[in-house]
Parts: sequence; C-alpha cells; structure tokens
Amino acid sequence: MATPTSYGISGYGGMILDRSRSTGYVPALRRAIRPGCTVLDLGAGTGFFALLACQFGAGRVYSVEPGDTIHLGRELAVANGCADRVVFIQDISTRVTLPEQVDIIISDLHGALPLFERHIPSIVDARQRFLAPGGVLIPQRETVWAALAAAPELYRKHYETPWAENGYSLQMSAVKRFATNALRGSRFNADQLIVDPQLWATLDYMSIEDPNVAGEVAWSIQQPGTAHGLAIWFDTAFADDIGFSNAPGQPDTIYGQMFLPWPDPVELAAGDAVTCLLKADLVGDDYTWTWRTRVCPKGNGAQVKADFRQSTFFGTPLSSASLRKREAGYRPSLGEAGQIERFMLSQMDGHATVDEIARRTLQQFPDAFADLKSAMTRAGELSQRFGR
Repeated sequence: MATPTSYGISGYGGMILDRSRSTGYVPALRRAIRPGCTVLDLGAGTGFFALLACQFGAGRVYSVEPGDTIHLGRELAVANGCADRVVFIQDISTRVTLPEQVDIIISDLHGALPLFERHIPSIVDARQRFLAPGGVLIPQRETVWAALAAAPELYRKHYETPWAENGYSLQMSAVKRFATNALRGSRFNADQLIVDPQLWATLDYMSIEDPNVAGEVAWSIQQPGTAHGLAIWFDTAFADDIGFSNAPGQPDTIYGQMFLPWPDPVELAAGDAVTCLLKADLVGDDYTWTWRTRVCPKGNGAQVKADFRQSTFFGTPLSSASLRKREAGYRPSLGEAGQIERFMLSQMDGHATVDEIARRTLQQFPDAFADLKSAMTRAGELSQRFGR
C-alpha cells in the first residue's frame, strides 16, 4: 500500500479472484502498456499488477509496497521470469524517490470506498512527482453514490438487539448512540434501496488536489417505506468504455458497500423531502465522516419529521480528560510509556543491537517490563516500525 495499511494474504487472493475488479483493471492495464514503457505499481501487495505489466510488455516496473508482502512479490517475479524488470521498494510512496518518471501509475488503495486512509494524498503525490507528461492513471476517476436503504435485519442486529433486547434485562441503550455514529461495511441488494441513487462526489485523479469531500444529496420520496440510513458505493472508470461498480445489484466485489446508519429508523411517506449533507474530512491517516439528515413532510418545509446530526467523531467514547489532551492550549508531558519509547528510539543510532537496546531499557525502567523478553518484543516492534 501507499499507506501503512497492508492486507493479509487471503485478502490479496480475494482481489485476484474478484472478477468484477479484474475485468476492469486488467484490460485497462493491457491497453495502456506500450513496449518498453515504465510503470509504477502503487500499493503493490504481492505484485500482481507488476507481474501483469511485465507480461504485457513493460520495460520497467517500480513496485512500491510498505508491507512485508513485498518479499513475496520478489519471489513471484523470479518465478515469472521478470525479476530483472521489476524494482521493489518497501516504503510508503510519499517517502520514495524514483530515478525517472513513469508512463503509467496503477493503484487500488480502496476500502469499501475510495475515500480510504491516505489514498488520495498518495495519488496526488505520485501524479505530481512521478507521472510523465501525457502519462496514464489507472483508474482515471471514481464517482461515489448514495441512496436511502431499508435494512431492518442489519439495523436490528447491530443497533437494536444488543443494546435494547439483549435478553439479560440490562439497560444498555446508551451504547446505541455510539454505534450509530460509526460506519459499517455491508452488502445491500438493489431492492433494499428505496430511492434512486444520487451522485455525491466525483474524484478525478488527474486533477484532484483536496482529499476532503463534501456535498448534499436529496430525494423526494415516491413510495412509502422505512429507511434505516444511507448506503454508499463507488463506480470506477479506467477509460470511457472500461470500468466496474460495487453498487447494490452488481456482482459482489471484495469491497461491498458502506452503511451510514440513522439513530432511529424513519417511516417515510410519499412526498416527504429528505436531504443529507455528507462530509468526509481526512484527519491524520483516516477520514472523519459527518452526515446531517433532515426529513420534512410533504408540502411543509418548516416542519421536521427527523433531524439527525451524526459523525464518526462521536462513534468512539472519549472521556473529558482524553478530549482535553487534544486541545490546542493543553501542555502535555510524557508519561512512562512515552518516556520508554523515547528512550528506545534514542538508542537506535545504528550501533546498538535490539538486544542491547532492550537490556538498557530494562535497566532504565526496571518495573515497566515483566522480563527481558517483553522488553525485546517492544524494542523489536519499534525497530521494525522506525528503523532503517
């Protein structure tokens, strides 16, 4: 990946077997390849696209992947007779420097939506620094769609039964407000959508700069029904005539769709007006999602049937003490865990071994570890994460 996230081996296998995905990416790559061209495989995983690029005639492929699966890529390149044409780089793409610009950049940095971790900043950086004039991005653009969904079983399972009908006579309804401020990967059938889909956002990777997206979607209800929240998905365009979609009703993909639940189901009547302001803001390495929904009865915009203000920021319980530590004026000082990490990092000078660092740390903080083995484990984790 171009970000610190890596999939498991089974996840990469699932991507290869996902025919909807492959019948988009593979023809697009085949069409873009010219004999001897250069390719950047961004977030390469096991190197599937890099190997295909070589098979299709690429002269040089840069395979960038921060996870240890890159070592499998090296092995597979040897097995497929193209090790001399693939340069493997284990790092986050924004820290990488290439010796030349490339003709093609191919990437699949999705979760259930393309607004996933640092996907967009990675694409923008790679496009600006690595893509040669007239070069090709695969994919070219993606559109994100939203619709109101009737999902009674999903809603009951995750938002009602555990907290209101748990069978133990326990009052746990307070948890529901946190659960309904969190996104959930789901799979919807087309008949669960009770309105026509509305386009929420277009991500044109040749021009996009800002990773934050905001927009409003609105519907006039045609048929009565019960809505439980919003289903969201994306369409991918590799070229004008090549693409795929993870929309409900399309063949299942590894991505599924995303569900944004409401605090309570809403009974919608014909003529009701529903508007939803939906925002996705990149904060650090992941997105904070905000969705405000208003439902007004037919012909009465001043009356409100439902008014929900939700955000993934409210999906995790945070104490006042935790929130206070995030304030701009707070003056933090390192606790023992921070002091230990700082000490271990200070010892990583290119001379001390992990064993020596662990022993020194244990001597400095004798009560912080059960034994040398636990100190070694922590030193090894930091070495793997920050060492070079």
